[in-house]
Amino acid sequence: MSLSGILPVLPTPFAASGAVDRDGMRKIVRFALQAGVDGVVFPGFASEVETLTVEERANLLAIVVDEVDGRLPIVAGASAGDVLEVVAHGVQAKALGIRYLMIQPPRTIGAGAGPVGEFLAAAAAELPGMEIILQNAPAPRGSDLSPTAILEILQRVPSITYVKEETLPAGPAISYILANRPATLKGVIGGGGARYILDEYARGAIAAMPALEIAAQHVALDRAYRRGDIAGARRIYIETLPLLVLQAVYRMRLTKHALVRQGVIDHVGVRAPTPELDADATADIDRALEEALAAGRQEVVRSAAGAAR
Repeated sequence: MSLSGILPVLPTPFAASGAVDRDGMRKIVRFALQAGVDGVVFPGFASEVETLTVEERANLLAIVVDEVDGRLPIVAGASAGDVLEVVAHGVQAKALGIRYLMIQPPRTIGAGAGPVGEFLAAAAAELPGMEIILQNAPAPRGSDLSPTAILEILQRVPSITYVKEETLPAGPAISYILANRPATLKGVIGGGGARYILDEYARGAIAAMPALEIAAQHVALDRAYRRGDIAGARRIYIETLPLLVLQAVYRMRLTKHALVRQGVIDHVGVRAPTPELDADATADIDRALEEALAAGRQEVVRSAAGAAR
């Protein structure tokens, strides 16, 4: 299975005690599957991966694999501060039957093609048969690699078959990478919470990795775009954009609040530092969520019917 379409990054649910909610994780995966997504990503930045222990990370990934049950591709996050940790995450994913790894190079090695290429080549050499997605996140969180640096890295590490481009602005970088792509690159994937998805798709991106809370709407947008209904895709995009703008601020807390509102999980709990939701913010989010959930209902129904066939 190749990667394309909507590949949401799954959040990590926490119980009121702060512990990982394993049953909630199963419900989250089921919610994604019911929305008709084309694959799932775990763990990633939106999963609060930096707050998870090695054991929690392993157990949750196993739950994702169990629930997906081979129906869709799974992208396992394998980012870490050194090559040995990346390889350990990759070996674990491979043992679970996962073939795709997403790696964000650590900021500590810099943003040059030389050190980043060396880092990724060393990891890839220990993970034969795995396909790597190079996650190019903007500074200060990521390396903010230039398009020319990415192309140099792709030439050096042929097992990097996808690039997740989410620097700002991502559009010109996507165009440049695709115009000069090596034969080993299968495609570029958009990031940034799908806030720029139409521009990314217009430039040739084959997929997007948004947060999960409005997965059905993102699937409907994707399907409308692919069948040539650009106006329909744009309508859904405009109607969901207020929520996506708020999501850029409140991040995982908004995602979990939206999932609680939809009856998917029971608790809005985060470990990563995120702004608290006061009464005004909550009311604003709830209005935007209702508008987003109502967006393109006809397209959502059509997409769901297609996924069921």
